[in-house]
Amino acid sequence: MTSDDRLADLEARIAALEGAPARSPGEAVDAVDGSGAVGYEGDVRLHGQVSWTIRYSPTAVLDLPAPPTAEVLAALGHPVRLALVRRLLAGPASAAQLQEAAELSSTGQVYHHLRALTSARVVEQDGRSFRVPTTGVVPVLTMILAAGDVAGLLR
Repeated sequence: MTSDDRLADLEARIAALEGAPARSPGEAVDAVDGSGAVGYEGDVRLHGQVSWTIRYSPTAVLDLPAPPTAEVLAALGHPVRLALVRRLLAGPASAAQLQEAAELSSTGQVYHHLRALTSARVVEQDGRSFRVPTTGVVPVLTMILAAGDVAGLLR
């Protein structure tokens, strides 16, 4: 059984428990209000295997609470923070390793930026190291990709 098969099986079982109709991976869905669907997916092997697929109604996306959504976007909107996250997507790192990766002059600067990233739940601390949570790997990569698309970098 492949990881896609296992994921499809798990999604079908969850859908059955929730009373929602099961669908196959990648199958388009339409919102109850007819607004369609928006989503993203990924099968990433950076510092471990992560597969993630999500589809959501556009109207539901527009109804997401603004403050936590804006906090994530703001946390990623600083060049130093983006450099830290890019490094952490390659694997967990200590503050000293992040200082070197972002070319900062002190770990105090690193912790200042990590506070914003951890507050927004983009990064988490695990003992003396930091990492992007497994559930955040594909979403964070997608945000970076979408930002590059909006900026015209992918054309």
